[in-house]
Amino acid sequence: MTKKANETDVIFIQALAELLSAQDLTEIEVNRNYGEDDSLNVRISKTQNFVQMAPAPAMIAPAVSPAPAVSEAAEDPASHPGAVSSPMVGTVYMQAEPDTPAFITVGSKVSEGDTILIIEAMKTMNQIPAPHSGTVKRILVEDGAPVEYGSPMVIIE
Repeated sequence: MTKKANETDVIFIQALAELLSAQDLTEIEVNRNYGEDDSLNVRISKTQNFVQMAPAPAMIAPAVSPAPAVSEAAEDPASHPGAVSSPMVGTVYMQAEPDTPAFITVGSKVSEGDTILIIEAMKTMNQIPAPHSGTVKRILVEDGAPVEYGSPMVIIE
């Protein structure tokens, strides 16, 4: 491959990276064939971390140690026994249609089998049922946000 082709490939890869960010994608993979023995395979991906921060404590007296707030924020929601993880990659929706109420809110009671979220994958809307009855303690995703397979979305206790 010539030097000019390498410069073109770099520009192409930069354009893919910009597309990844502009379209809020998590991964792009492209194979370009220039000829029988000449090709370019590019895979660009990024990870997203969903972190729910603990509210700051009210300050009446100076705080001695910020350790409790830090440990709560650093706790891994995926390890929580009531965590509901995404069964697929897609876009999560909190309600059936834009002008309807959300399926769940923090503090709402759910029964096993109730729809708690919808994940759109490949133009198909997949209802996500509650795996067990309980109270919604935390919602770890935002409406319209991308989710990865296995990422925690909700905690039900």
